[in-house]
Amino acid sequence: MIDLNKIKAIDFHTHAEEPCGCHADDGYDDLQSTMAKYFRAPWSHPPTIEETAAHYREQNIAAVIFPVDSERETGYRRYKNEEVAELADKNSDVLIPFASIDPHKGKLGAREARRLINDFGIKGFKFHPTMQGFYPNDRMAYDLYEAIADAGGIALFHTGQTGVGSGMRSGNGMRLKYSNPMYMDDVAVDFPDMRIILAHPSFPWQEEALAVAQHKPNVYIDLSGWSPKYFPEILVKYCNSILRKKVLFGSDWPMITPERWLADFEKIAIKDEIRPDIIKNTAAKLLGLS
Repeated sequence: MIDLNKIKAIDFHTHAEEPCGCHADDGYDDLQSTMAKYFRAPWSHPPTIEETAAHYREQNIAAVIFPVDSERETGYRRYKNEEVAELADKNSDVLIPFASIDPHKGKLGAREARRLINDFGIKGFKFHPTMQGFYPNDRMAYDLYEAIADAGGIALFHTGQTGVGSGMRSGNGMRLKYSNPMYMDDVAVDFPDMRIILAHPSFPWQEEALAVAQHKPNVYIDLSGWSPKYFPEILVKYCNSILRKKVLFGSDWPMITPERWLADFEKIAIKDEIRPDIIKNTAAKLLGLS
């Protein structure tokens, strides 16, 4: 279990990766190497869950970790939710597992979500509309949302542009339009008791994300995917004021390391009294750790 007295931060956005060589047949390794160049990541192959846990333990940081189920849209086979949960459980002093289910699976996906919640204690689910090829407010996703909401779960959505496929021919076929955060406004209205997190500074729709998070009590923002030194001025302003209890530290590991993110965060104009909430306290409350 996570001991809040021993950790200095909770990273709300990290990716689970399989051991090297598992995706040689479907192009996933090429996608990862291209992303590594885009983010200037310091590795030749993404770290495994065990390697991730060791890194975070060394940094005294806890992490929410998840796979992304995009096999229908991309052809990249998914990392099994059960395996991610089991490996995270072995490293439960630093890792908190979320799951991922393609919402196109409809009632089958909702059934899987309920099983993961009941049998594996999963408390949250990651969605990537651009990789999964869907508008978040498409009704075909609502069976899955209902299963999450009924269990008091968290739904974490990628928003804005993505480094996935960036620079590849046709952007690797990925359409940015699906990740406009304004679509989340409908989801927040239709599922008012489901905690929703908009991942990343939502370029080029930052103000839309801020508007939805300010207007809907159940919507939060994680700050992953960007070094804080590149945060737009309006995002910093909202972090310091009306969204001070609704923003979360996230790195986007392994593309950005948590220590790099935290070091850059120290250099931006966030009020000292607000930093503990962003880095740790708000996440602890959302996760039921405090």
